[in-house]
Amino acid sequence: MAARTPARRRQRSVRVTVAVALMAVGTLLVAIALPTRSLLWTTVASVAALAYAWAALRIMWTEVLQSRRENAADRAAAASAYKTLFSRRAAEHAEFTTAMTERLAEAQLVQRELEGELAQQHKRAALAESRLTDSNRRLDETRAQLTELSVEHDRLAADHAVTLASLASLEERAAGKHSRSA
Repeated sequence: MAARTPARRRQRSVRVTVAVALMAVGTLLVAIALPTRSLLWTTVASVAALAYAWAALRIMWTEVLQSRRENAADRAAAASAYKTLFSRRAAEHAEFTTAMTERLAEAQLVQRELEGELAQQHKRAALAESRLTDSNRRLDETRAQLTELSVEHDRLAADHAVTLASLASLEERAAGKHSRSA
């Protein structure tokens, strides 16, 4: 908006003051002429008052037209500024929308990649769990076999001890027979 200058404000005050002064002078002339009851003075005062009134009206009309022009210019400047602002904001909005769309697309791509990696990790974890289960089963089987072998070992050791004891007793008997026979 165009700012009004102090000189312009003064000029309007002068115009309004001149228009009011013309109306006051015309009214004063008629007021002075009426008590004289002279047709000449009343006519001259009336014509002068009418001329002053038209001059004041013309001054005020010019002022109104100029105010309208200034207001129209102010509105046109405001509309132009709004149009510029609107186009700048529209460009910023388009840029922001594009940037956000790109960021969203990147985020979705990263999300899909992470979901793929997560699925792979789930598969690996399931495979590792399966291997662990198999290893635990084999460990249990090995322990069972070890227990069986340990029991078998103990049985064989006991049999071996019995056999050794039998052999020792046979040797003693044989040594006893051999010493009796000699």
